[in-house]
Amino acid sequence: MTTPAKQKIFAAFQDGQLAEAEKLSRAQLERGQEDEELLFLLALSLQRQQKFQEALPVYAELARLFPSNSLHVGNHGTALRDIGALVEAEEAYRAALRLDPMNIDQMLNLGMLQLQQHRFIEARETLLDAFALEPQHPSIRIHAARACAACRDDQRVDDLLRPWRSWLPLEPEEQYELAILQLMLGDANSVQALLEDLLMRMPSHLQAQLLLASVYERVNRLDLAEAKLQEFEADRGASDDSVRLEIAHQRAMLAVRKGDLAAGRALLELSGPRTPDDYIHYFVLAGVCDKLGDPRGALQALESAHELQTEEMRAVVPDRFAPDAPIIPTAVGRVTVQDYRAWPKVSAPDASHSPVFIVGFPRSGTTLLEQMLDAHPRLQSMDERPFFNVLVDRLDNHEFQFPQDMHKLDQRDCDELRKAYVSMVCTKVPRRWDTQLVDKNPLNMLWLPMIHRLFPEAKIILALRHPCDVLLSNYMQNFRSTVLAMACESLPKLARAYVVAMECWLDHVEVFKPNVFVSRYEELVADTVGQTRKIAEFIGLEDASAMMNFDQHARDKGYIATPSYAQVIVPVNRKGLGRWVRYRDALAPALPILQPMLDHWGYSVDTSV
Repeated sequence: MTTPAKQKIFAAFQDGQLAEAEKLSRAQLERGQEDEELLFLLALSLQRQQKFQEALPVYAELARLFPSNSLHVGNHGTALRDIGALVEAEEAYRAALRLDPMNIDQMLNLGMLQLQQHRFIEARETLLDAFALEPQHPSIRIHAARACAACRDDQRVDDLLRPWRSWLPLEPEEQYELAILQLMLGDANSVQALLEDLLMRMPSHLQAQLLLASVYERVNRLDLAEAKLQEFEADRGASDDSVRLEIAHQRAMLAVRKGDLAAGRALLELSGPRTPDDYIHYFVLAGVCDKLGDPRGALQALESAHELQTEEMRAVVPDRFAPDAPIIPTAVGRVTVQDYRAWPKVSAPDASHSPVFIVGFPRSGTTLLEQMLDAHPRLQSMDERPFFNVLVDRLDNHEFQFPQDMHKLDQRDCDELRKAYVSMVCTKVPRRWDTQLVDKNPLNMLWLPMIHRLFPEAKIILALRHPCDVLLSNYMQNFRSTVLAMACESLPKLARAYVVAMECWLDHVEVFKPNVFVSRYEELVADTVGQTRKIAEFIGLEDASAMMNFDQHARDKGYIATPSYAQVIVPVNRKGLGRWVRYRDALAPALPILQPMLDHWGYSVDTSV
C-alpha cells in the first residue's frame, strides 16, 4: 500500500468494514485508475460480502489485465465457482496451474472443485499431489483426507490426520471438517472435544451444533442430545431447509432409541432424504420398518438405499464393476497344503502372547463377542481395524502377492510385521500391557494365512449365525467398506459373497489347522452363561463372570464404531433370531446359492420344523 487512500481502504477491509472498503475502492477506481491493488481490494470486499455476481467481473478484469499472474487467474476461477460456473472455474484453475505448476493453493482449489462435483478419484489425486509438495500443511492434509474418505480409503485418512492435535486451533470450517473425519474413524471423544472447542469460539456454527447433538446420540448420551436440539431450536430456530431436515432426522433417531418406533418412522417419512443421494436415510428407514414388523416397507427402503449407494460406488471404485471383477478380491487366492509345506520354519509368540482373534462374516455376532471379552479385566479390545490389509499393502510395495508369496516371509520379515502390527495397535488404543489383546474384525477370516504366519498359536473365535439371518442383517447395513457395500447390492450377490468368504476360510482351516472355537449365535443367546464359560475356558480364563456385564461395560465405553452400537449396550436377547423368516420370499433367489453353507453348518430353511 503506497498511498493514504489505499491504506484507508485496507484498514477498512481489515476491520471488517467491507461495505466501506467497497465504497472507497469504487471511488478511487472511478477516477480512471486501472490499479491492480484497488481492483483486488474491491473484488475481495465484494466476495466477502457474498456479492458473487458483482465480484466476478472484477476478478475477470484482473485476470485479463494480468494474465501471467496465477493468483488472479485462480481467483477468477473461484469467482466462477461461487456463481456455479464449475466447468469454467476448472478451466481457470488449470490455467493458473499451467502458469505455476507447484502452486498448492490452486491445487487445493481444483481438488475442492472436484470434490464438489463428486469426482472423488480425481480429487484424491489432485490433493495428494498438493500434500506431496506441502506435507506439513494442515489445510491440505484435511482436504486430502476428505477426498480419501470419499473414496473410502480410510487408512490413508488416518495417516493424513495423525498429527491433528498439533494443528489446533483451526479455522472453524476446517475444525468442523476435521471433526467429521474423526467421527468417521471412530474417535468420538476427540470429535466431542473438537466440536465443543469450536462452539466455544463460534457458538453460531449451526452445522457444528447439529453434529454435536448427533455425536451425543452415538455415545449414548441421549438426554444431552435432546437438550442440544432443544437449545438449538430455541435459540436459533430452523429457517434453513437443510437444517430442518437434519433436525427431523436426529429427532427420528432419538425417538427410535427411546422405543417410539412409530414416531421415528413418521418423522423419517415426512422429512424424506436430506439430499438426492442420501442413501443413509433409506437405510435408517428400513431398520425402523423392520422393527415395526413391516418387511415390505423395509425392502422398499432398502431398494432405494442400495440403488443410490451403488451409484456412489461406481464413482469411487469403477474398476470393481468390470465383468471379471471378483466379488471378494481377498478370497481369490488360496494356500494349499503343498504351498504351506514350503514355508520356512520360524519362531513365534505362544497363545498367551498372541492376540485373540474374533472373525466371521459380518453381522454374525462378532461385536457381541468382542464386548463380552473386553468386559474381562484380563482382555483388551479395540474397534475394528484393517491391520492385516495394511500390512499386506505395505508388502505389495515390494511386489509381494498375497497369499501366493507367503513362503517368502522369513524370520526377520515376520518379526518386523509383528512389530508393525503392535505399533498400529498402539496408535488406536492405549495399550494395557497386563492384558491380552482382542482383535475383532469379521473379514480377518480372509487373512488367515497372514494371521497364522505371524501368530500361529493364536486362539481364534469364529462367530457363526444362521446364514439367512446374516444375509438379511448385512443387506440392511450401510457399510463403509467398498467390498461389503458392493456385495450387498442384491441378496443373491450377497449370498455369493458369503459362500466365497466361507469357502476361503474352510479351505485355509483345513490347511493350517488353527486353534478355533466356533461360537454359534443361537447357542450364545439360548445359554449365555454356559457358552460364555466355554469361551473363557478356550481362551484360558478361570472366571467368566465379568463377561456377563458386557452391556454395562459397552455403555461405559460410549462410542462403538460398528453398526451394532445400539444393540450391544443391552443384555443378550432373542430379537435377532429367525428374523429372516419374515423375508423368506425376498431371500428365495439366494437360498440355492447358500445351500452348501447351510448344509455344512447344519442350518435349515424349513420353518415347519
